Amino acid sequence: MSNRHRSVLSVVVPVYNEAVGLKRFHAGLMAVLKDVPLDYEVLYVDDGSRDASVRYVAALQKEDPNVRLIKFTRNFGKEMATTAGIHAAQGDAILLIDADGQHPVEAIPRFITKWQQGAQVVIGRRGNRQASLIKRLGSKLFYALLRRFAGVTLDPNASDFRLIDKNVQTEFNRIHEHNRITRGLIDWLGYEREYVAYEEKVRADGAAGYSTRKLFKLAIDSMVSLSISPLYITAYIGAVVLPAATLLGIAMVLNFLLHDPLHAHATGGAYLAVLLLFLIGILLVSQGIIGLYLSHIHTETQDRPLYVIDDNEAMTTRL
Repeated sequence: MSNRHRSVLSVVVPVYNEAVGLKRFHAGLMAVLKDVPLDYEVLYVDDGSRDASVRYVAALQKEDPNVRLIKFTRNFGKEMATTAGIHAAQGDAILLIDADGQHPVEAIPRFITKWQQGAQVVIGRRGNRQASLIKRLGSKLFYALLRRFAGVTLDPNASDFRLIDKNVQTEFNRIHEHNRITRGLIDWLGYEREYVAYEEKVRADGAAGYSTRKLFKLAIDSMVSLSISPLYITAYIGAVVLPAATLLGIAMVLNFLLHDPLHAHATGGAYLAVLLLFLIGILLVSQGIIGLYLSHIHTETQDRPLYVIDDNEAMTTRL
């Protein structure tokens, strides 16, 4: 990072029907940004809002040249709004924050300090999650499954409230897959990271944009995007069913040839059932082989970079 210019912080704010609380949020954000040792730009990404959110941000844009508006033609989802903001950001560091007030703007200076000390990814870790019991349990189950089957370890307390360096942005922009979870892709990229603990606030205004149904869909899309393990589920089942059916069939045939020393009294229906179980095992293994090929196709069509080179040669403090 060059020391010959003042660094710029890009603040990316996804917006969906947040008109009621935007004034409060923006005022709090500006109160913090005016005291940080960086120039700044604020990118509001409207995700097809049906309220007055766009009009409010457009008014802010006229008053402050540092405010920018990206307006979607319809609702594409928060992950796409966040992605669009990252793509459009022009700063040396990009801060992602929600507009609902649950991410405390007062914590922003701590993110900047961690970045200036060399961290290329600074992740907000919430201490108290303001969510229902069902959502908290669902979140724990999702992260456990992701760790078990995808080999991807994501911190369940980590949030979308995070800061990334421009180098991370460059690599993130090379990822083109459609079904995505932004935090998962950022974690997949690697890079030097630090954490900032914060207490999540209660949503002050409006209603949450993410319903349980949307969260469930996001979890499924994330599992498919970050893992190919679901393709192998049938193969794992077949690997158990096929040997079991084979051994059982051999035992039944030997028992028949030896005139039923086990006194099993197996009927024709029992032999047919074992044969069907054997054929099902073959079918499941065959599907697993198909899944193996599909996994390679899936990986190729994702078009992620083959590797990521850390060109931040000196982890020196940014001035």
